[in-house]
Amino acid sequence: MMVPESHPLHEFFIELVGRQYAEQIGIRDPQIVAYVAHLLAEFCDVEELFKIRDGAGGRLSDVGQMLLESDPVSGPAPSFDRERQVRKHIGDYTLFFAGMFPESINHFRLRRHRLESFVDWVKAGKESYHIVSKFDVFEYTKVAPLFASLSRNFEQCVYGLNLVKNELQEMQHPLVRRGGEILM
Repeated sequence: MMVPESHPLHEFFIELVGRQYAEQIGIRDPQIVAYVAHLLAEFCDVEELFKIRDGAGGRLSDVGQMLLESDPVSGPAPSFDRERQVRKHIGDYTLFFAGMFPESINHFRLRRHRLESFVDWVKAGKESYHIVSKFDVFEYTKVAPLFASLSRNFEQCVYGLNLVKNELQEMQHPLVRRGGEILM
């Protein structure tokens, strides 16, 4: 079950993402801020985080497997709509993990491979949002420019989410600094 738009969590994430994106990385686009805030709220539900399934109904958590699942020409995707759905999820999934949990990306591999894998995740996310932006007809016309912008600003959005994660971690400490004063 998704978190409803009216839930206070959405407002919390909009304020937090909006502040970090505007003050720290210079992104003041309300559509990007709202999209990323919605993504954070949506991914509070593990079913949303792992909603892409293979033909046997198994959850896909590997980006490479998701990329294969999205292929409508030589892969199992039955339509271009399915390609768009999976590509959108790949963009969301990689943005979320690269920004909020970068240490989790292939944490069992050697350090040298971790960086390459992180770079591959960023490339896959950026490319996926770019492909989604090319679906610019019919019901997708209005949102296509948002995905083009997410693709162009993917690295900044990842960095901004990392700042959001850091602020959330600070909020969990019993002593929190705000504007030079200590709050308890």
